[in-house]
Amino acid sequence: MAERGADVIALSRTASDLDSLRAEIGGRSVVVDLADPAATRRAMAQAGTADFLINSAGINVLESSFDMTEEGYEAVMGINLRAALITCQEFGRARVAAGGGGAIVNITSIAGHRGFTEHLCYAASKAGLEGATRVFAKEFGPHGIRVNAVAPTITLTELAVAAWSDPVKSQPMMVRHPVGRFAEVDDVARTIAVLLSSDTAMVNGAVLSVDGGFLAV
Repeated sequence: MAERGADVIALSRTASDLDSLRAEIGGRSVVVDLADPAATRRAMAQAGTADFLINSAGINVLESSFDMTEEGYEAVMGINLRAALITCQEFGRARVAAGGGGAIVNITSIAGHRGFTEHLCYAASKAGLEGATRVFAKEFGPHGIRVNAVAPTITLTELAVAAWSDPVKSQPMMVRHPVGRFAEVDDVARTIAVLLSSDTAMVNGAVLSVDGGFLAV
């Protein structure tokens, strides 16, 4: 978004990450733990009215269906779903007060469409966010605010590169991708940028898979 001329306001709980991002692209930043609902609302107010919102914060706690804990559930659902609902709500309220318009993209996952071992709460949070995306699209649409989602496959962030570097683990998943690779960070980022642009003015309430065909086969 910065490459496309956006003035980015980034929210994260890790100040060092925000510092490095600001050094790279400029903009502003707000340190906030999105697990805290009240702090999330304050951070959105501090960020101020914006044209676009991208919900990219997410965590996972690997627990099987037999081993799910209340702590794991609260952590995953609090960040992946509740925080996104709050930021969408606050963004929508601010946009309506400013006269309407704007766009939101929520980042979900193919895990909301397929059953992956030890991803019970993660899958529930991402599927829930897709359902919420459609509700937001319906209720925000009359105010000129579009709301869509992208559902990426494994995306090679620094952490994912380390997690999927072992061919024994990665190959069974890789063969389910017709394009023969996992997603790069820019594959997802550029898709989000397109959904926020005027080129997709009639796309609202959609969930776009960024998965190289994984869900198609």
